[in-house]
Amino acid sequence: MASPTKATQEFVPVKEVRDGIIILKDGSFRAVLMTSSLNFALKSEDNQNAIILQFQNFLNSLDFSIQLFIESRKLDIRPYLALLEGRYKEQATDLMKVQTREYIEFIKNFTENASIMTKTFFVVVPYAPAPLQAKGGVVELAGKLLTRKEAEEKVEKKQDTFEENRSQLLQRLSVVEQGLLRCGIRAVELGTEEVVELFYKIFNPGDTEKPIQIN
Repeated sequence: MASPTKATQEFVPVKEVRDGIIILKDGSFRAVLMTSSLNFALKSEDNQNAIILQFQNFLNSLDFSIQLFIESRKLDIRPYLALLEGRYKEQATDLMKVQTREYIEFIKNFTENASIMTKTFFVVVPYAPAPLQAKGGVVELAGKLLTRKEAEEKVEKKQDTFEENRSQLLQRLSVVEQGLLRCGIRAVELGTEEVVELFYKIFNPGDTEKPIQIN
């Protein structure tokens, strides 16, 4: 018999996001870099070959894996239209109002007939701490017998462990950032709010279709 419907969170391997670091349920860490893009097709053939060679050298220099993620999303033109509506109300002459209204209608028709997409590029950098102790047996039993003081010390030790692992991950981020910079690509680490927003957009793609309030 099929089990009851589970919450979406149960299928997401994310335990928490702390200081911009994604902590997975298996204890491993992830950090996300948002990168700029290159007009590769507009480069000369020599520049294209140089970029490819530099990117190849960058990948070969890594002793850990990375994930390249591209978010492709239909352009949400509603904020721009809301701005234009505000400008329309501010126009002092009838001629400027007519021209502004025609421009608004042109933008609406153009975006409705043409599928305009925006692309955002990300690099996911992982770090998996080495397991210190195995679960079960004597270790699990000892954990249940901890006193309050020992439990507090364990929390402090856990925080110290997080900072140590975070430091290791930041070193990897620095390596990736420098490698991408040599390819002409800028990168910036996402903070906690940006990471949460990214996950929210991934799992709630329909929210971009909600109506927007125009004052």
